[in-house]
Amino acid sequence: MTDLNINHGSDEDRIIIPDENGDEHLFQVLFTFDVDASGNSYMVLAPEGSDENENDEDEVEVHAFRYEEPEGEELALFPIETDEEWEMVEELLNTFSEEEDEEEEEEEEN
Repeated sequence: MTDLNINHGSDEDRIIIPDENGDEHLFQVLFTFDVDASGNSYMVLAPEGSDENENDEDEVEVHAFRYEEPEGEELALFPIETDEEWEMVEELLNTFSEEEDEEEEEEEEN
């Protein structure tokens, strides 16, 4: 796999995205990552508050985008369009989920 730089989002990392009706929705940034080979950057988001209502059996709906943040300009999100990009995002999301599960297990042991 290509070299990746993964940045985990903090509790303060939030973004507002308007929908097709112009309604604004708040999302928490789970993580971002850069793919060195392509120069593309990606962002994985979850609706704000989804982790508060989460049961162990419930799955949280996440959204992934390719993004650009040119210096001095606003963040721009783009839909992921290729199967290769989706596979890469899904693989990283599975890794992220496994890390979260391990952290929760360690907290429960302490």
